[in-house]
Amino acid sequence: MVYSENHRKSFDETTISGDMYQVLSKQGELLSSLDGKIDDSLMLHMYEKMLLVRLFDRKSVNLQRQGRMGTYAPFEGQEASQVGSALALSPGDWMFPTYRDHAAAIVHGQDLYRIFLYWMGHVEGSICPEGKRIMPPCVPIATQMVHAVGTAWASKRKGEKTASIAYFGDGATSEGDFHEALNFAGVFKTPTIFFCQNNGYAISVPFEKQSASKTIAQRAAAYDIPGIRVDGNDIFAVYLTVKEAVERGLRGEGPTLIEAITFRYGAHTTADDPKKYRDQDALSQEWRETRDPLARLQKLLQKKGIWNEKLEEQWLAQMNEQIDLHLEKAERYPKADPVGMFEHVYAEMPWNIREQQEECRSFFKKDVKIS
Repeated sequence: MVYSENHRKSFDETTISGDMYQVLSKQGELLSSLDGKIDDSLMLHMYEKMLLVRLFDRKSVNLQRQGRMGTYAPFEGQEASQVGSALALSPGDWMFPTYRDHAAAIVHGQDLYRIFLYWMGHVEGSICPEGKRIMPPCVPIATQMVHAVGTAWASKRKGEKTASIAYFGDGATSEGDFHEALNFAGVFKTPTIFFCQNNGYAISVPFEKQSASKTIAQRAAAYDIPGIRVDGNDIFAVYLTVKEAVERGLRGEGPTLIEAITFRYGAHTTADDPKKYRDQDALSQEWRETRDPLARLQKLLQKKGIWNEKLEEQWLAQMNEQIDLHLEKAERYPKADPVGMFEHVYAEMPWNIREQQEECRSFFKKDVKIS
């Protein structure tokens, strides 16, 4: 594991467990003091946000199964990584999510109904609220990493005190854009946080078949930047690591590569069958029972006397109502027009794209239904 001297000093009282930075054990016990770093109010807020996004994720999977939404990329199991990292950002920081990082986007200020719209095929689903800096979900693998570096460099040149965070999975580290982004960020010392959620599989390919390196974090050494490996199901470890990385970047000390070890309980998307390439049920059960991010924080909150089942029930009722209201708003939109997919490919539509658009329009005029 590669640490900068500053990071080593900042976390000198913490515990490194299993070659990962960890603060909250699987049993819900604090491994180091959080005095002055995370108070009870923030702990409750962390749990509340993780609960909200888990409910949202489950609702979205059900909507897809009911035919009310298109193919969906679930994230259940990765809540600590996404919520913890997003909470460590300032409101003006730039966020570059993938197609799976709706939890991070929600925490950073994205409206729930717009995320529903995105998966229903509406271009309006890619618009973030006024004053927020949340980029549209990136489907091409790793391309958003280069964009995050460019934005951070621009912010630095303007003298702004803002950082950029790029989310990506372990599969993205096999792309050239990953290396280009880290190299450029290292050379120009941009305030960029590269946040990898290492789920162990790039769809069907396990990490050991993608790379000879034992970890993703160690690759940072090639670019002379810090590489930190954290327990991605420990929201405290994630939050503190990202917060430190942001502060480093804003001090002019450059980017940070963070590898968060986590596991997604569900399929890669609702169009994928993970049972074809791994024992999904056994793996999910093991992670749920021993490392679930909500369960381990809940244990700590219960011991501290600031969580109980009555509070949970109250939250569940409020959150389900909130999600349903946003769903109703999204479903009031007219159904997305497939022909609209051609509108934003170029600033000025070239002849070949216009030709394809007309062909598509003619196809749908024939009332041919696409399942």
